[in-house]
Amino acid sequence: MDGKTPQWAVDMFWKSFHTKAPGKATAVIPNKKIRKSKKAPTPVVPVTQSAEASYEAAAATCRAKVAKIVQDCRRVNRKYRDPHFNIEFDLRLGQRDCLQSLSNDEPNEETGAQPPRPGSSFAPRSAKRVTEIFTKPQFYINGPTANDVRQGNDGDCWLMAALCALSFKKGLIEKLCVAHDQDVGVYGFVFHRDGEWISEIVDDFLYLTKSDYDDAMPDRLGFAELEYRNPQEAYKRIFQSNSNSLYFAQCEHPQETWLPLLEKCYAKAHGDYAAIEGGLSGEGIEDLTGGVASDIFATDILDKEHFWKQLLQANKEFLFGCSTGVFGSGFGSRQGIIEGHAYSVQRVVEIDGQRLVSLRNPWGRGEWKGAWSDGSKEWTPEWMQKLGHKFGEDGEFWICYEDLLRTYQCFERVRLFGPEWNVSQIWTTLHVPWVQEYNETYFTFTTDQSGPVVIVVSQLDERYFRGLEGQYWFQLSFRVHKAGHAGYIVRSETAHRMRRSANVELDLEAGAYEVYVKIKAWRDDDVMPVDATIRYYAKNKRDKVSRIGKAYDLAHSRGQIIETKEEKRAREAYEARKLKKRRDAAKRDLKKRFEQTYYQTKKNHERSQARSVKKKEKMKAKKEAKAKGKEERKAARAAAKEAAAKELAEKKVEEEKEAEKGEAPQANGDATPEKKEGRNGGREGQEGGSFKARA
Repeated sequence: MDGKTPQWAVDMFWKSFHTKAPGKATAVIPNKKIRKSKKAPTPVVPVTQSAEASYEAAAATCRAKVAKIVQDCRRVNRKYRDPHFNIEFDLRLGQRDCLQSLSNDEPNEETGAQPPRPGSSFAPRSAKRVTEIFTKPQFYINGPTANDVRQGNDGDCWLMAALCALSFKKGLIEKLCVAHDQDVGVYGFVFHRDGEWISEIVDDFLYLTKSDYDDAMPDRLGFAELEYRNPQEAYKRIFQSNSNSLYFAQCEHPQETWLPLLEKCYAKAHGDYAAIEGGLSGEGIEDLTGGVASDIFATDILDKEHFWKQLLQANKEFLFGCSTGVFGSGFGSRQGIIEGHAYSVQRVVEIDGQRLVSLRNPWGRGEWKGAWSDGSKEWTPEWMQKLGHKFGEDGEFWICYEDLLRTYQCFERVRLFGPEWNVSQIWTTLHVPWVQEYNETYFTFTTDQSGPVVIVVSQLDERYFRGLEGQYWFQLSFRVHKAGHAGYIVRSETAHRMRRSANVELDLEAGAYEVYVKIKAWRDDDVMPVDATIRYYAKNKRDKVSRIGKAYDLAHSRGQIIETKEEKRAREAYEARKLKKRRDAAKRDLKKRFEQTYYQTKKNHERSQARSVKKKEKMKAKKEAKAKGKEERKAARAAAKEAAAKELAEKKVEEEKEAEKGEAPQANGDATPEKKEGRNGGREGQEGGSFKARA
């Protein structure tokens, strides 16, 4: 047993889920050395201003930008070409950064290949200017209407439905394009994002379905075979002229241009065309009006009479959208209503006891087939005249209130704000605990007079930095308290579809109030974190990463860290411990490197000394061997010389002995002269052969 209690083990387990260091990146683009530190900025006191103030500021900025561009272009006699969203060069060079988003899907484990980027299915064949496409282009023809809207090859039916909803309240769409010059080819729009209005500028290039004549080899050959007088002009007139030639959204009138240009500018504001695929019409209306959206499930409606009264305010205080197939995975249809598709509420009437709602399909086709549909028995000449309705496959149809609630699963209601409303907001950064609970950081506000109040808790719109969202997604909720009171006044409904924000509407008396926030977080391990996405695309998609990274940095710079004294002390203590730990590690590393250097130097010196001693011993042994050899050779020569002298001495002794033996007979008188002569002759013969030969 280690002596640890079960509770200690549990506490240590939960402690591993909490950290003093935030786990979310707040910047992508490399920091400049001159950039000031963002640590613990001074909290900014929220400023209360008119709901129209932000729009007017953005519109003025946009008009100034367009005027400057027009002045510069006319000075150099050139049309405007957007350097940041150049769709013609992007298409011709095969970069596709204006069409495709960054993907944060995990690569294939076996091959390492990245899944196809969002927008890879888009296949426009060319891009031309408005003045090249349209014979007599006009931005508006009889004003922007729902009948103008035709969805293209982008899956942005939610945006098209939002525009249809705006079209029945005069002036809303006209507020979006604040300045343009058709001759120069520049258009300025404003959109609402993250609590404020922003401006965006685009040129007049639009994508086309067909290739240029020089690139369209099969079609080009066909035109040549038909022997047109001018085949190139005929090809352009048939395939590349007016609204029907556009690849993305188009107006019903062949010469009207406001819709494709607005869609292009909205796509640029969010990075590319793929970024605006899929969404909710309520959030689209928010982005186009600055309103506040909430979703209402048909099964959750408590009082259908009250909801009908709210519907009657359509195009006044509220705008409405609706959809069905919310939880389905298919795209079938029920009595003509498309599953998983967004529709807009056009008109709501109660006449002669009949409650009827006019809806519009942004496709411009596909209508309700039940009661009050085109050609149904409910229609009489009187009803046709009362409602001003005409039969036709135009995507606009009527449905009764009961069938509306039975057919559609969810309604999106957007509260509009006029100049009589005031807005006050503040952004901050919150730490999300593992256990879902109300955050320690809370918001306070004071109202000086009684009246209606709309309270909204929002998170960043991740659509305009697609691919860099990270692995976490969040769901917001909150409750409102009277300051100093434990019980809450109201709490928000959990946002299941429109998770971007949560809101409540209520009437409050003058006084101080507190808002407590609860954040629920999920982690998706099938997508890459921000740093992994950057590493994957940094080399091959530098410009794309730079553009989306700047949008990411701009978004996250809004979050201010507001600390209490205790949090500040805890943060400083943590940073001090972290610094000490880093310094200790550096000291250990330095000491280790010094020790390694010392021991390596010592080892090298010892090796050098050993090699020197070994070399000296080797030289000494070689020298001794050489001297020994010399001595041995000298001794050998002396021995040979001594042996030769000894042999010579022995021979000399033998000769002397022989000589003594030869002299003995003469002395004794025994030898004759002949024998003596013969003995001398023998010696002479021994000394020289010539003497013996003569004898």
